[in-house]
Amino acid sequence: MRVSREQAAENRARILEAAARLFRERGLAGVGVDALGEAAGMTHGSLYSQFGSKEALAAEAVALAVAGSGGAKLGQASPGTGALQAFVESYLSPRHRDAPGAGCPFAAMGSEVPRQPASVRARFTEGLRLMAGNVAAMLAPRSRAAEEEALAVVATMIGAMTLARAVDDPALSGRILDAARGRLAASLPPDA
Repeated sequence: MRVSREQAAENRARILEAAARLFRERGLAGVGVDALGEAAGMTHGSLYSQFGSKEALAAEAVALAVAGSGGAKLGQASPGTGALQAFVESYLSPRHRDAPGAGCPFAAMGSEVPRQPASVRARFTEGLRLMAGNVAAMLAPRSRAAEEEALAVVATMIGAMTLARAVDDPALSGRILDAARGRLAASLPPDA
């Protein structure tokens, strides 16, 4: 049975959304094509017909996860509105920690990406540059100092979230988030 272009586009979107969520929840290596197909309500054959390979699907799913993350949306805010402070608070929250499937792809997949193919790494890198660029824009007009500060802010946030999710002690996990929030709050301009 032949599928219409509209249905094919809907299938593709459903596959990408399921893959972006599962890769953040279970990791890139922890999700097979069968699980991706099942989560999207499709056969693994339909995944291959849409993407050709798991690698191609992973690259597009990483791009989708990045586009839907708060770091990408931060670029839509105006400097001086407190948007960066609000983003830091939301990012370094127990709610974000406890929902990796809907959260930051950098904290969820960062440790796996170095072992991924170039296409996946390229999408991840593009997304990280976008997030850091958006943070830099919230800090100050484009300057080398703002870009360096933004990289430090982003690295602190991602590192803290990664550690908060990794430890098996809920109290320590909370302390990690609190410490990173406190350090960033002290270092960011008050209206960032």
